[in-house]
Amino acid sequence: MFFKNRFTKTVVLLIVALMLIASFIPQTTDAAETIPRYVFYFIGDGLGASQRQLAEYFLQHVEGIDAKLIMNQFPIAGINTTYSSDSLVTDSAAAGTALATGHKTNNGMISMLPDGKKVKTLVEAAEEMGMATGLITTTRLTHATPAVFAAHNENRNNENEIANDYLDSGVDFFAGGGYRHFVPKNWKWGKSKRKDDRNLLQEFYERGYRVFVGEKQGAKAFKNYTPKGREKVIAAFTYSHMPYEIDRMNTSSELPSLAEMTQKGIETLSKYPKGFFLMVEGGRIDHACHANDPVATIYDVLAFDEAVRKAYEFYKRHPKETLIVVVGDHETGGMGLGFGKNYFLKLDELVDVKVSTADELQAVYKEKFKGDREGFFKYIETKYGLTNLTTEERSAIERAMDIVDKNIQTDSNEYGGYDPVAIEVAHILSERANLFWTTYAHSATAIPMSAIGVGATNFGGYKDNTEIATTMAEILRFDLSE
Repeated sequence: MFFKNRFTKTVVLLIVALMLIASFIPQTTDAAETIPRYVFYFIGDGLGASQRQLAEYFLQHVEGIDAKLIMNQFPIAGINTTYSSDSLVTDSAAAGTALATGHKTNNGMISMLPDGKKVKTLVEAAEEMGMATGLITTTRLTHATPAVFAAHNENRNNENEIANDYLDSGVDFFAGGGYRHFVPKNWKWGKSKRKDDRNLLQEFYERGYRVFVGEKQGAKAFKNYTPKGREKVIAAFTYSHMPYEIDRMNTSSELPSLAEMTQKGIETLSKYPKGFFLMVEGGRIDHACHANDPVATIYDVLAFDEAVRKAYEFYKRHPKETLIVVVGDHETGGMGLGFGKNYFLKLDELVDVKVSTADELQAVYKEKFKGDREGFFKYIETKYGLTNLTTEERSAIERAMDIVDKNIQTDSNEYGGYDPVAIEVAHILSERANLFWTTYAHSATAIPMSAIGVGATNFGGYKDNTEIATTMAEILRFDLSE
């Protein structure tokens, strides 16, 4: 008995001693062992859980039940809250500022606190560490999400000022739309939104950047471009935003996809000796959801995932040096995967859609068909597969036609400022697929994130969006303080 008690006490003391020793040993993680050399920060604007899952369901419907989005297969997953300083429903400027700096701010502000103080961004911190940096988007380059990484402004709408900031930002690779904020007001090659005679693209060129501008020659030259060394690039292909993916892929456009822009960014920035930090935005997911367009939403999410695939292919070649983080800034549209009392989705209703309603259908009835209702109905049979409209569906479209023909003013909440005829077509497509929208704006819904690579385990769990930036800074040993 004495021996047994003594043995038991010895074991207990040994266990306690080991626990005490362990408490003084740093708990190592993959982030502590290695600082990632290559960082991909993917931001899907408006990309909530419904948008991610709808795109995957559609992919499975088209390619087979085993098909999955790359971003939905990453081993680390989490959920992020998105509220801003002045609203539970954030806008992209405030959400982007949180993701880029780790700070909350008011809606509309670009990497500035509500009191006007500028805050350092991850891109600026990366440059301090000697890393190459890049910003890629399907929106205008001066739009809110790319802007928060390389500019500071009290108002996201000051896009000419944001373009000015880019010139001095040190960012090595830009690709997206919106040349209108970089060219002089009387630019001989096209329209401009500037109020002065500054040609920022020329100024970028004089600072050693390769400049690609325009939907044809600029886009073609960009696709054919092969970086030879440490080169800088600015590519602004369109006057405003890049087209929705479903419209881009169904035309003879030379415009690159988001995946092609991402691949070119990788090829360019990987030439730099100290690695890179690359932010890639799928910006038009948000726009499609604002307009309640289910098919444009699906194809832009799929295009975003193809860009993630390019990063993942790079990761597989450099698994011990690469971090990929995929987030959304907020959810848009209040999309619900279910409608009425139905317990199923009918995505076959969306397969025959050939163009967006969010862009291609806006004002088509008014400007192209000019009151020719039967011509319009034949048009949507061809473009949207709406060959068997019910009496109720046809009546809804005709009511919208009445509003357009008679210039009737409606409640701003009914059509969200969009073309009434286009919205009715979008809603018919959505309801046939058993989808539902609650808003034309953003929602306060928490959104999913996923990650893989060096330090990825630190991003999992239920976090605020500010924690994504601060966690990334800790892993990279960045100093985000001023």
